[in-house]
Amino acid sequence: MAKNFAEIAFTESVKKLQEKAGSRKSYERMEKFYVIDGLTNKETSFIMDRDSFYLATIGVKEFPYIQHRGGPKGFLKVLDSKRIGFIDFVGNKQYVSVGNMATNKNVSLIMVDYPTKTRLKVFAKAEVIELKDNEELFESLDLKDYKFRPERMMVFHIEAYDWNCPQHITPRYTVNEIEDAFSPQQKYIDSLEKEINELKEKVKL
Repeated sequence: MAKNFAEIAFTESVKKLQEKAGSRKSYERMEKFYVIDGLTNKETSFIMDRDSFYLATIGVKEFPYIQHRGGPKGFLKVLDSKRIGFIDFVGNKQYVSVGNMATNKNVSLIMVDYPTKTRLKVFAKAEVIELKDNEELFESLDLKDYKFRPERMMVFHIEAYDWNCPQHITPRYTVNEIEDAFSPQQKYIDSLEKEINELKEKVKL
């Protein structure tokens, strides 16, 4: 596993632009001292709470292809401190991402928690595994209470990762998150309506 996200991301052309913008010295310190070997509890908890992520692969024509992957919360599993994986559901059968991985294993993932404006960036090597080839892995990745048609499995061997700044992320909320936020108010409204109905019945008497 690469020890440093910057070692991969900061190419010579990137460094030249940082130098021009005046940010090179601070990022140079990051390259030297920001060393993390494997996921910590912070990253593990964040990944396991996601219901989607963005996956970038590279085709033979050298264009990146970015795809949204989604499922129930927790569909992306942490297998250990250096591997994450999920079951690839049957989709539109274009197979662009999978096809790209056949010729280039290098991928990038971005996971976003919109309510907290938090982003995690990951560089990884992709491994595509057929369902019949590893039943034990399928059991580890299986989603017991979710209806889906599995087609294959994907495991990402993490090379490096980094947390992104929260600037310019617009907070967004799922229906469940909105319902949870308004649950106390709804309970209060329900109790008031019950009390009103009881008073109405008393007035009738």
